[in-house]
Amino acid sequence: MNAQPIRNALTIDVEDYFQVSAFAPHIARDTWDRLPCRIERNVDVILSLLDEHGAQATYFVLGWIAERYPHLVRRIAAQGHEIASHGYAHERATVQSREEFLDDVIRAKQVLEGITGTAVRGYRAPSFSIGRDNLWTLECLREAGYSYSSSVYPIHHDHYGMPEAPRFAFYPEGGGGLLELPVTTVRLFNRNLPAGGGGYFRLLPYNVSRWCLKRVNAVDHQACIFYFHPWELDPGQPRQHGIGLKTRFRHYVNLSAMERRIRALCRDFLWGRMDRLFLEERHEPAYA
Repeated sequence: MNAQPIRNALTIDVEDYFQVSAFAPHIARDTWDRLPCRIERNVDVILSLLDEHGAQATYFVLGWIAERYPHLVRRIAAQGHEIASHGYAHERATVQSREEFLDDVIRAKQVLEGITGTAVRGYRAPSFSIGRDNLWTLECLREAGYSYSSSVYPIHHDHYGMPEAPRFAFYPEGGGGLLELPVTTVRLFNRNLPAGGGGYFRLLPYNVSRWCLKRVNAVDHQACIFYFHPWELDPGQPRQHGIGLKTRFRHYVNLSAMERRIRALCRDFLWGRMDRLFLEERHEPAYA
């Protein structure tokens, strides 16, 4: 008898193109309200795509976006998706004090819960900016009332990463019972390689990502956690000038192919919400 296919977790970090951390040195925060916002158009594309394939997802929504587009947050929730927090102001946790971080995650949670009337259980740090040097942030998340985080990425990267962290669901030491759910990596050549989305998904051929996700399901017998951003499905977004070549390449590579690739993901895998897969179904996470 064939085993039932594993349902994986699809996650969307709801921020607009001008809020990307790599653009922070080039786009002042006090100009955000004056820039053309593309978030409604892009989220509508995603909602339609997921509905077409019967897929559910977790949307990590930025509080700044939620305050300005509460109807969009309600529409996401009304279609059966989980609303989780991406913080309020898209500040990396690595540049915040404990008080600043706690204020930010509490404010975002309150904004989102005020819009949906439903408890917000999950959080993802901007740019996966929780790692070995600021694990105190996990205590803050628990204090703020979150049940899980998806903020530690167990890879080597020039801007983030904690490669020594467990690859799958675990309770971090000092996290006070907060469950950490890392984005998916595949273990090859004695190291963790990114397999859960982002620029790698746009840069490499789709079949590479498909192979990696299927390997994690078949070899590790674990659900995958995949992420992307609404702006990644928007090749028509305003282009930024004065940014470095590496930043330009990372942000704009293969935007026109992204919608087609997400459709392929929805055909090739089963997708669900983080809360239902990891909080409401049986699992046995490790302790770091």
